[in-house]
Amino acid sequence: MDRKELVEGLKGGAIVALPTFPFAVLFGAVAVDNGLSVPEVALMSATVYAGASQLVGIELFGQQVAAWLIVLSIFAVNFRHVLYSAALARYLKHFSLGQKLIAFFMLIDLQFAETVRRAESGKTITLEWYLAFAVAIYVPWLTFSIVGGAFGAMIGDPSVWAIDVLLPLYFMGIVVGFRRKPNFYPVVVASFVGSVLGYQFVGSPWHVSIGAVCGILLAALLPVSPTPGAKTAKAGRS
Repeated sequence: MDRKELVEGLKGGAIVALPTFPFAVLFGAVAVDNGLSVPEVALMSATVYAGASQLVGIELFGQQVAAWLIVLSIFAVNFRHVLYSAALARYLKHFSLGQKLIAFFMLIDLQFAETVRRAESGKTITLEWYLAFAVAIYVPWLTFSIVGGAFGAMIGDPSVWAIDVLLPLYFMGIVVGFRRKPNFYPVVVASFVGSVLGYQFVGSPWHVSIGAVCGILLAALLPVSPTPGAKTAKAGRS
């Protein structure tokens, strides 16, 4: 076991996990408000482990929606994780099947963004780093979900504390982190337009997947250009 990789993963995960605390508390509070017990809150956070999907599911639970529709809605929100898995597969080729299954279960937005950044910086994605980084986010998420479920009534209306806007801000921060990627702006605009139109004509939560598909289609059609770093490296060799 590589202790250096383990420590580096724990430190990086702990720092990145900080913005997730309010979401976890909010989820716990909303879940209890919609009829779940604190143990059920813990079970959902431990097994579903996807903040946006958990909130969508809870809201639908509270509206007495059919179970199949809840599952379908959560799949629509989480469809991006299928794309995440495909994108990371080339960096995890040295993982065994069992290790990949665990790795993909722990694959959330923050994990994906940091893994891509680490791989593109030339570092190998080791199992020690990956799992340490993941656990440093997973354990606090589970813990603060329980805290939110137990003491969520003290929060009151989330909009008063502006907690309800943290989720979109969080995703926006992840997207902006990739702004130096080739074709970033046209792909983001295509995703934005597709998502807005999807929301207007199809409805939530399908607009999330519709926006993602629009961005992917445009990215597939645009010519591939090297990253700024690749251009610099090529110029240096000339």
